Amino acid sequence: MPRAILIYIGAIEAMNRVIGRMAMYLIFVLMAVLLWSSASKVFMTPSLWTLETAQFVMVAYFVLGGPYSIQMGANVRMDLFYGDWSPKTKAWVDAITVFFLLFYLGVLLYGGLVSTAYSLGYFGSEPFDFFLSLIATFFTEGPSAAGEALGFLERSPTAWRPWLWPIKTLLCLGVFLMILQSLAEFFKDIGRLRGVLD
Repeated sequence: MPRAILIYIGAIEAMNRVIGRMAMYLIFVLMAVLLWSSASKVFMTPSLWTLETAQFVMVAYFVLGGPYSIQMGANVRMDLFYGDWSPKTKAWVDAITVFFLLFYLGVLLYGGLVSTAYSLGYFGSEPFDFFLSLIATFFTEGPSAAGEALGFLERSPTAWRPWLWPIKTLLCLGVFLMILQSLAEFFKDIGRLRGVLD
């Protein structure tokens, strides 16, 4: 295998391992939020922020831990036949079916970017142009000019009304990391088929 691909696999796996291991601890944050929610309902006025915060933490836990789950082979599989196959057959099937996963993740990422652009006040049909101009404005004119380029920031319709762009941005980041990890898995399957990786 080309050295660049091996470097790519190593770098992506190291990055997703660190992010995934850190994301594992979000379960304790989730537990603390839910514990506070229960305590506030029993002993005082219920907190408005707990339900949505728990949902946001769960999204972060799921999307940031997903690439690490794929890397560890801990993702859910339909194991009716797969478990009995040889490693080479598994690599063939994985190398082909990864394209379905990449297509799904690509559609999910595009939808996430459109939704994130909407949450930042862009209501047009070209979210990539919006993000490119926002990034260009940030680096050429500074953060305040980029802030002025934003429109009406979307908020949740609940009583707490948090901004939605941070969690939508995190969702896009997690899906992008999952695409990178899926490509690394594809390259590893090719390496197994060629006998370079085990």
